[in-house]
Amino acid sequence: MASGRIVVCGAGGFIGGHLVADLLRQGKSVRAVDVKPTGEWFQVFAVVESRQLDLREKSSCEQAVRDVEIVYNLAADMGGMGFIENNKALCMLSVLINTHLVMAAKDAGVDRFFYASSACVYAADKQTDPNVTALKEEDAYPAMPEDGYGWEKLFSERMCRHLREDFGVVTRIARYHNVYGPQGTYDGGREKAPAAICRKVIEAKLSGNHEIEVWGDGHQTRSFMWIDDCVKGTQMILEGDYVDPLNLGSSELVSVNQLVDIVEEIGGVKLKRRYNLAAPKGVNGRNSDNTLIHKLFGWEPSTRLRDGLEKTYRWIYDQMAPTTAPRSHATAPAGR
Repeated sequence: MASGRIVVCGAGGFIGGHLVADLLRQGKSVRAVDVKPTGEWFQVFAVVESRQLDLREKSSCEQAVRDVEIVYNLAADMGGMGFIENNKALCMLSVLINTHLVMAAKDAGVDRFFYASSACVYAADKQTDPNVTALKEEDAYPAMPEDGYGWEKLFSERMCRHLREDFGVVTRIARYHNVYGPQGTYDGGREKAPAAICRKVIEAKLSGNHEIEVWGDGHQTRSFMWIDDCVKGTQMILEGDYVDPLNLGSSELVSVNQLVDIVEEIGGVKLKRRYNLAAPKGVNGRNSDNTLIHKLFGWEPSTRLRDGLEKTYRWIYDQMAPTTAPRSHATAPAGR
């Protein structure tokens, strides 16, 4: 791969921040772009050119990709299931980001373009049973994705495909399955299940009120991918020769109840569970079939959920515990 400048779009977010950090550890030259002011980014690096740009605008996308060779597009208006189900229009409007960004990349002659898609593209009728058959890449069609967010992701996958076919833009696509880890959202409504459960267990432990609200009946199943596996797989797919969308997720299937069990064990507490059947819960079951990524790369995300959750829990606890300093978005040097 070329050693020229890389732009990470969505760099102020959870996955983007970790990707920038890893690229810096490799000695890469990185430009970081996000719509949020840098003071709200999860990770900021002194040696990185950090820009606040609204990538829904064509001119901002042109600025973002100027004089770069590789584009990672992780930018989207999104969050956990509660956000996705209640903000379908906002999620759909992220189509402007990828459309303008991939067109700007074409015009700028970038070498490679990575698009972060989602397991939410998969057809709903294949996710009705908690004892789900793991989803293969071809299960996205006939199309029936998650309303709003999933449709946007599936459309943007097709946009990347046709830009590659018609204009020769080298595009690569990963379908992320529930990424978790430290340095990410754990409150405010956009957090995903692992961070939300960690927060709720910590709140119960700190307050002494040993109860927890669980969305749905707790039987719905998912797989959760540790952030370091996500970052490694993302770069692997970007640098590889496979042109179609690839699953990037753990195949370790757990129920939400089992997820709560693990976090309770880490926190050293047992809580009374209140099941909110009216809350957003998403599909009944979803898991990643990793046959294809393993065949292509001899690798798949394999960090044990218990191990990753312990690190995630410790980080969130440090943000919430009253004996620690207030939550901040510290500036980190390269190599941290």
